Amino acid sequence: MVQITRRNLIRSGLAAAAVSGILRPVPALAVVPTGTTLARTWQRGAPGAGGYRKIVAGGGEPHVVRTEFVTTPAADRATRRTGVLAFAQLSDVHVVDAQSPMRLEWLDRFDDTDAVGDPTTTLTSSSYRAHEMLSAQVADSMVRAINAVAGAAPVTRLPLDFAIQTGDNADNAQYNETRWNIDILSGGKVVTPDSGNRTKWEGVADQDLLSYDPHYWHPDGQPVLRPVDIPRKQYGFPKVPGLLTAARRPFTPAGLRMPWFTAFGNHDGGVQGNFPPKTLGVGMNAIATGSLKIISPPAGLSQADLLHALRTDPLGLLNSLEVGTHVRVVSADKDRRILTRAQVVEEHFTTTGAPVGHGFTAQNRAQGTAYYTYVRGQVQVIVLDTVNPNGYADGSLDQAQMTWLTDELATPRAAYQVICSHHTSETMGNPLVATGGDLSPRVLGPAVVTLLQAHPRVIAWINGHSHRNQVWARTGGARGFWEINTASHIDFPQQSRLVEIADNDDGTLSIFATMVDHAAPASYGGSLANTLKLASLSRELSANDWQERTANRNGAVADRNVELLIQKP
Repeated sequence: MVQITRRNLIRSGLAAAAVSGILRPVPALAVVPTGTTLARTWQRGAPGAGGYRKIVAGGGEPHVVRTEFVTTPAADRATRRTGVLAFAQLSDVHVVDAQSPMRLEWLDRFDDTDAVGDPTTTLTSSSYRAHEMLSAQVADSMVRAINAVAGAAPVTRLPLDFAIQTGDNADNAQYNETRWNIDILSGGKVVTPDSGNRTKWEGVADQDLLSYDPHYWHPDGQPVLRPVDIPRKQYGFPKVPGLLTAARRPFTPAGLRMPWFTAFGNHDGGVQGNFPPKTLGVGMNAIATGSLKIISPPAGLSQADLLHALRTDPLGLLNSLEVGTHVRVVSADKDRRILTRAQVVEEHFTTTGAPVGHGFTAQNRAQGTAYYTYVRGQVQVIVLDTVNPNGYADGSLDQAQMTWLTDELATPRAAYQVICSHHTSETMGNPLVATGGDLSPRVLGPAVVTLLQAHPRVIAWINGHSHRNQVWARTGGARGFWEINTASHIDFPQQSRLVEIADNDDGTLSIFATMVDHAAPASYGGSLANTLKLASLSRELSANDWQERTANRNGAVADRNVELLIQKP
């Protein structure tokens, strides 16, 4: 006769759950680092001319044990733990239509000095990146990396149950960007990351004689009688002939070999991630789908005047600048139209991937909302829409969503609850309300943290937006939770995360977070033959972005590969 004890009861429950497909217990196994940064990291190499650095391989990084919630973890937990769930997080993919008239690259130079103490603002920063024409290829390369480890996560050896994008999937809220993102993650159809004239590049990077501006990188070199561009002359950027043609080449994406879900980000919901379609949509659409592209700012435009105009009348500013020698004629394209939140939601129901809608529900379609919940095994995932539709990059919640979240937390659908969103709690400080709209006060990050802390089934909040790896222990309330913030695909180091939840059979859980580099090699080797070669070049170029050379988006060691201990609910 088997003695009935609490531990045997728990174990028998786990076994029964495994049979029913709720939990999949696995025996304790050695960590398998292959395919992750546990085995190998990509790092900036020694500086060459202009400070330009190639990418070199570095050593792997083991999991750092963090004990803010469990100060004395059991030494034998690795021999007893049971896998609960494993999944992948992709964040801030920023699939960019780099030829769009609504891509305002000329704003970026106002942040170009990269000196300590420089004024920075989300209205101008990251408006241009030399490698942004390769964002679709980076997304495909990341999908391939996640597929390579999908069969067995490194610690629990569970298959990855799903993937979730935590926002800024498109860059400029455009229809074509949104479609490219959905089709790359889903696979099954050819993607052509091109717009406007399908026979040539039309944008800031080409060799157009009349609109040539040396502030931008021109991979084919400068036209006759024009100076060498600043990225090559000052920062050591290479010439890469044929890149603009290769970047527009159709390719067949691998597609994720698992269900994938999505969250709504400020770049999915606003032009440049700042300007809301609901108030500026008609005018912004006219620019985006039109045939005039601003290449350079007019002489004498100061940063102060620019910021004032962007904050008070951005559409008026753009319309006033669409004249003069700093503007070029490009091919119009209706597929560059700006989408509303409801339209972005709707696009996810046209997909070759699973599930149809990628988390968005019939209620989301009917109401134009973008928050929802789903259950995978013993975990309820609650996906928030933290975008403030009234404008600007940082986020907040409306009162209706806060009420919904409160109800979901109070009536849990599974043993554990994981929150996913685009913004971090620290970047949810946007209180803006608009005249004629919902005038109820917006709910900011501290209030959301306090709510989550009151519900012990909440074990983690996973998010993006910052483009930096960060992990915080949000202690307080009934217990607290881990907040896990993951870097982007667009800025170096161009990474995603694997998340594994394990039951240590001692009253604690371990949440393993492991960084994953996309599948491209260290060097493109002079070849532009496929998406992996192009993604490799993108990683190298991103590591040399002159505004990013003093940045550390990798985060600290304790923000990357980590074992996060927490008490079980």
